[in-house]
Amino acid sequence: MTVPARVSQQNPHALTPLAESIARLDAGSDVRFGMQSQDWTICSDLLAEPSRFDLWRKDLAGWMVEQYGEADGRATAGYVMGWYLHQPGYLAGLLFHTARRVPSLKPQDMSFHLATDGRPHPDGIALFSDEFACLPDDPASNHPAATVVPDEAALAAVLRARYAAHAAQFVASFGQVVRFGRRQLWAAATDMLEYGPWAAGRVCGDENGGVTDAALILPEKLTPFVSASSLHFTPEGWKRKRNSCCFHYVLPNAEPCTACPRTNN
Repeated sequence: MTVPARVSQQNPHALTPLAESIARLDAGSDVRFGMQSQDWTICSDLLAEPSRFDLWRKDLAGWMVEQYGEADGRATAGYVMGWYLHQPGYLAGLLFHTARRVPSLKPQDMSFHLATDGRPHPDGIALFSDEFACLPDDPASNHPAATVVPDEAALAAVLRARYAAHAAQFVASFGQVVRFGRRQLWAAATDMLEYGPWAAGRVCGDENGGVTDAALILPEKLTPFVSASSLHFTPEGWKRKRNSCCFHYVLPNAEPCTACPRTNN
């Protein structure tokens, strides 16, 4: 049984195995361990007050008006949906790819920071639980915060289950303030679960490894997700078939995203 051990605020230099994994990351983005300042948003606090998504979308709408001359409710909802789900998906993908460790992805164990200049997108992720799942040969497998699983398929299953539990809370909360149906929300969750390890592989200089990780995590269509990993190699490199849309294309003079499911047949 895992005994979660929180980082010591009195001795922050006493790093735990998961904190050390995060400290070693060269992720191209701000990934931290430990409780952050008040301008960071704890995921569980946001999910407990769905109206706070409306405030986030209002800020985003202001940026859209500056950039495109007008905002669209579908686009603000689509952007926020993808941005939020990217946080647990990318954090999990990074640690799975670089350390073969799966952190707690509970909303109360994660926070994120929104950019204060320009577009209000998340520009930092923080984790503040030491709990992690790992393989038998992990050098910290005997740590009290570790849960050992027998192989990579089992570790991928832990990641998938922990991400699904977080995504389910997001679907329940965000679904109260947008007009997207459950299928659309879970399609976005599927996309970000696939994108997390793929992006981790690219950032770490091992895109093929990231693609392999995505296939391990989503080997087939597994409830509640809407598809298996669709990553496939083309003459232009690795591509995927997206299941969800951010509605960027509805903004004036905006180019559709690559592989937009609504404009590409």
